[in-house]
Parts: sequence; C-alpha cells; structure tokens
Amino acid sequence: MKPRVAVAGAGAFGKNHLRVIHQSERAELAGVYDVDSRHAARVAEPYGCRVFQSLDELAQNADAAVVATPTVTHSEAGCELLEAGLDVLVEKPIAHTPEAGRALVETAACHGRILQVGHLERFNPAVMALSAVIGTPLFFEIHRLSEFSPRCLDVDVVLDLMIHDVDIVLALTGERPEEIRAAGIRILSEKVDIANVRIQFPSGCIANLTASRVSTERVRKLRLFQPHAYISLDYGRQDAVRFRVKPPMAIDFAALPVTKDEPLRLELEGFFESVATRQPPRVTGEQGLAALEVASEILAKIDEHYRLVEKTLGST
Repeated sequence: MKPRVAVAGAGAFGKNHLRVIHQSERAELAGVYDVDSRHAARVAEPYGCRVFQSLDELAQNADAAVVATPTVTHSEAGCELLEAGLDVLVEKPIAHTPEAGRALVETAACHGRILQVGHLERFNPAVMALSAVIGTPLFFEIHRLSEFSPRCLDVDVVLDLMIHDVDIVLALTGERPEEIRAAGIRILSEKVDIANVRIQFPSGCIANLTASRVSTERVRKLRLFQPHAYISLDYGRQDAVRFRVKPPMAIDFAALPVTKDEPLRLELEGFFESVATRQPPRVTGEQGLAALEVASEILAKIDEHYRLVEKTLGST
C-alpha cells in the first residue's frame, strides 16, 4: 500500500515536493498545508490535492510528511508531526539551531519514526559516483556561488548554501573537524552573504569552502585531491572527471560513470523506501544535526573574525 505523503509549506521548495510526489508511483499525494491557505490552494490546484487548514489536520490524513516551512519552524512542525506518528523528511538545514535540531532527532528516536534531512546534493548522481571511488581525501576545494535572491534571507549564506558542502565533506571524510577558521561579510542583507572557511580534520585532510549569494554567476564545483588522484566535480552539470597517475610517468583521465537524474526525485524515492522498509535514510537526522553543528561553529568563527576586523578599523 502506498504511503500517503503530505507537504507542510507551499513555498518554492514545497511546490517542487508536491510535483515530485504527485508524479511518483510509490506514494500518494495526501495534500498540502501552509499558513497562507489561499496560496496553498493555488499551489495545490495543478495536482488536485487537498488543502489542509492546520498541521493537525495534515497529521490526521497522512502517513508521512515533508516539512518545507521556514527554517525557524522546522523543529516545531517536525516534532509535532513525529509525535503524531508520521515519518518526516525535513528540508535542510534540519533546524535553525543545534538545540532545535537535537529535539527533532530525539523526538524521532522516541517515537520510532523515520527522520530524513533534505541535503539534496547527497542525491546528486555525480556525488554518488564520487562516493563510490573515494579513497583517502587529503584536500577539498569547493565553490558554491549564486546570484542574489531574496528567497532565503531568513538565514545566512552558511545555512543557506555552504551547509550542502559541509554535509558532503563530513560524509566523505567520516570525521568531525578539529579546527575551523572562517570569515564572512554582510553585503546586501543583515546576515552573512559571502563566507570562506578552512576546516582541518584529525586525519590531516583540509577542506576550503567558499559560498556566496552575491555573485554575478552561478558556480557549483568541488575539487578533491587524494593519493595519486584528482577529481573535479560539477554539481550543476552532474558530471565528474578523475585524473590519475599511472606508472611510470603518465596521467590518465576519465569521466566517472554518472546516470543523470533529478536529485529531488531520488531524494524522495529514497525517503519512500525508508518509510516502506524502516531502514535508515541516506541522510539521517543525526547527520543533518552534525552538519548544522559544524555550520554553527563556522558562524561563531565568522563572528569572532568580524569583531577582530571592527576592532582593527576602530583603532585606525
């Protein structure tokens, strides 16, 4: 029997979730809830699905839910649905603070429910191909640049964009950072719009991440260096090329085998699989919380650097 899956939040992310759930053969679209019911009705119209008037009504008419509400409401909405017995996929970041994220993880464990976090890039076919050939990563250089949009100004660029790459680096290294250095500035909003961070891991691996939402172009690239190999990955094109040293003194390069697909479709199909089998999802609540905790450490380092700059400017 197909699970009835509803969506909480009818914004840009919510609309895409509705579309993919409606198209899936593994789930039934139960409906949508949004605090703006008239907007929810307009979004629901192409799919002929029900518009719920409350989160409680949604919970009574679904087996699972996607939480695509503003980040500051993720924990409250997610916990309410988990307590009602639903499995939940919550958009990234898992919550606005580590404490709120931890509440989600603990509530899911207490009620025996599936909790998946929507770190979409983990379902990017190029990233999945990279995961299959990862060895001992030594250095990451990652750029995630976007043109300015007022869509996500409730969070800074670290929680909006950089957290994707923080999650991927944590997954590929299997380690937590031992040192973080970071800097960021506010340009067009009251929150950090561009940031750079250097993360060192206990193994000696270094990750250098840059994220910006005030760029003139859209860039989504990851470069990974490991013994005898260099891999260049383009998130947007969903492709990756590996360069390897071959004895005695030769370099060969080849594209990694990638079957292109829509990451959101793969993410939701993975969620439906976990709901059906009760197996842990590809991105667990604990992993989503780990990414948020590191992102919060990065923000603390950015604040520390900002205070140093203010002090320097004040003395001149």
